[in-house]
Amino acid sequence: MHLSRLILPAFLLFVLPHAPAAAEAAIGVAVDDFSYTDTSAEPTNQTAAHERRLSAFMAALRRDIGEAGRYRQVPSAQDGAAFKVIGGIQKTSTLVQWAKVAVIDVGAKKLVMDKLYTFRGDNDESWERAEMFVSREVMAALATPAPVALAVFEFELEDMTAASAGALAASDASYLAEVTDAVREALGQSGRYRIVEVGREAAATAGALRDCGGCEAAIAKELGADQSLIGVVRRVSRTEYTLGFQVRDAGTGAVLSRGDSGLRLGADYSWKRGAVRLVGDRLIESQQAAGAQER
Repeated sequence: MHLSRLILPAFLLFVLPHAPAAAEAAIGVAVDDFSYTDTSAEPTNQTAAHERRLSAFMAALRRDIGEAGRYRQVPSAQDGAAFKVIGGIQKTSTLVQWAKVAVIDVGAKKLVMDKLYTFRGDNDESWERAEMFVSREVMAALATPAPVALAVFEFELEDMTAASAGALAASDASYLAEVTDAVREALGQSGRYRIVEVGREAAATAGALRDCGGCEAAIAKELGADQSLIGVVRRVSRTEYTLGFQVRDAGTGAVLSRGDSGLRLGADYSWKRGAVRLVGDRLIESQQAAGAQER
């Protein structure tokens, strides 16, 4: 059995949102029994030993997750689980085993962890070490919010100079594309956001998003995003510009965040650097600070 089959991505389609009671402080976590596969082709039948060690592994994992009191064990998503932990272990040779572990945010239907680990040995001590490591990784994932699905639309140019001819010059289009790509990369690398693909067709149909009264939120929702982001470069003169962005909730259209750089000096090629800094300061760092306060 391939490790990729140990955890079925299709599970995400069937988990149900939970509705935890307000009075419950502990967060519900459902930990499914991991599967076990031995493909080592060893002559000795170790099924009984593996069943015993896997049982001890799962008992210890559940104990460690609930030990601090922040989380409580529940049987399933239907019973109020905010998170679900699933996984499988495969023995590939006498000394090498692999563990595939995923943590699912049930309400958001998103993976907050999906990792493959290797551990050496197949005795009680090696299984205990593996469980201690995996439990730390799972606890860290439970404390980390699922990334927000964000549709980042192409940055637009608002040319306020007297020389503006209306049509977008090829050089301007190139610089705007660089700005958009750099902002998407910065947001994706932050870990706070999962960038949703915005097709050229969707962007072209929308036209100038800065003047559509928030229509980008509806487009983002159709794309499966939680939030939308639009950005504008305003050219004041050939060497002066401002940058701005706005984030909306894809479901409600409400403005969640916005930022403006104020007047900046620099040639067109400096737009990218300015946009990344603005988004980093006003969006990424502010979200990280808010997350730290919540924890």
